[in-house]
Amino acid sequence: MKSLFKTVFIIIFFTGITRLLGFIFRIWLSRTIGAEALGIYQISFSVFMVLLTLVSSGIPLIISRLTAKHIANKDKKAEYQTLTTAIVISLILSLFICAIVLIFQKPISHIFADETCMAILLMLLPALVFSSVYSAIRGNLWGRNKYVTSCSAELFEQVMRMIICYLLLCGIWPIFSGAVGAALSLSIACLFSCLFVIFLYFKSGGRFAKPRHYKEIIRTSTPITLIRVASSLIQPVIAIIIPLRLVSAGYTSSQSLSLFGIATGMTLPLLFIPMTIIGSLSYALVPDLSSALAKHDENYISSRTTTSLVFSLFVAFFIVPIFMGAGENIGSFFFDNSYSGILLSSSAWIIIPMCITNISSSILNAVGLEIKSFKNYIIGSVMMLLCIWFLPKYVGINALTYAMGTCFTMSSILNIRMIKKQVCPSLKLKKYFFMFACFLIPTAAITSFSTNILNNFIPLFFNLAISCSLGATFFILLCLIFNVFKFSSVVVWIKNNNLLKNSIKHKKTSHKV
Repeated sequence: MKSLFKTVFIIIFFTGITRLLGFIFRIWLSRTIGAEALGIYQISFSVFMVLLTLVSSGIPLIISRLTAKHIANKDKKAEYQTLTTAIVISLILSLFICAIVLIFQKPISHIFADETCMAILLMLLPALVFSSVYSAIRGNLWGRNKYVTSCSAELFEQVMRMIICYLLLCGIWPIFSGAVGAALSLSIACLFSCLFVIFLYFKSGGRFAKPRHYKEIIRTSTPITLIRVASSLIQPVIAIIIPLRLVSAGYTSSQSLSLFGIATGMTLPLLFIPMTIIGSLSYALVPDLSSALAKHDENYISSRTTTSLVFSLFVAFFIVPIFMGAGENIGSFFFDNSYSGILLSSSAWIIIPMCITNISSSILNAVGLEIKSFKNYIIGSVMMLLCIWFLPKYVGINALTYAMGTCFTMSSILNIRMIKKQVCPSLKLKKYFFMFACFLIPTAAITSFSTNILNNFIPLFFNLAISCSLGATFFILLCLIFNVFKFSSVVVWIKNNNLLKNSIKHKKTSHKV
């Protein structure tokens, strides 16, 4: 039996290691292939992610729900049939998409700013097929509460990719170079992870059976897939528009691709670091609020909603001043690129609306307001596209972070309004937001002052360690002094309130089977 504390810790632990390795890999890759090649790769990868969303977004979620249902009903045969059916559907869909790309590769290549992008996309296509099987089986593992097994498969994929990419670009098989080799390494890694997750599935007692209920799985997964595809389409649109608008603003093609590579391959991964914590909390929060809604426990929903939003604000405001104060040194240390750090400092503020958007969207999804949450995201996305189109002429690559910040800000405001209106009328966040904002300014100043002074005396690593620690300590002390955020209450809340009670009951039932 896993409490919320253990479940979230497992997710954060494995996700943290996986993202840390991915972050280290991104640093190595950016230094190996260069900013321009990384920008070209990011453009192709954003298109690939849309295709991957078609294959592996709605089906794994539905498989997870149906698996839990079948386990509760002690129907192993139905569980095996459901997974097998999902694998068949996913395989057919992925192969169909690959065929379409291969047939129409010439027309598709015209949308890219560089001809290498199409070659990279073709190298990524096998990963689409392997991921279709991988995602379906992972959905089954999540439904069976096999958190360690599922997370270890993701970690295995990241490790394999790092090894294979090194062998392809620098090791004993230096056959491919640059972004093309990086893309091929992903496809090969997905093959190994697919085989690995199949092994884990059978080892944990899973089986395949004659597929059935095609219509049910397609009908229930299609709406979720369409919503997520619509969201993911924004990424390739950005990847296409930004370089073109930079060129029209006077940059060369090489400069625009290099700037895009720096922003998306170096700066954005750092900005998304808080999502490791917020995302894990969101995952654990959804089933709990859904259960409370079914019981009409409004006080419970209100309490959990307020606590989650305040905690998200704390995480965001804790990271922002550190990035603002030490951003340039962070970029120089990790990527040997000071400009990525300058972008990090100037765009750190978007972490605040990003964290609020993430947790508030999960709350709305949990209480059955996912369509309204999606509409809020669409409104924010429209504003983002307008910023991307008009701002590059005036602010260059900063248009990307301004556009993302605008999107998240609008979405978070609309989500909070919806939560106050239909979920938690007593929600009060202004006090916490104002106090955290007041703490941000002196914390950023202390971090910046200390890192600038230490630049003259000690190596960069120790500079960052000391200055960031000073900033973090100062922020926490301010929270304690002004009694804005009680850490003891959070620990008690996590330990004493099991947000996964229903999941645990299902797991007990499955153990008895």
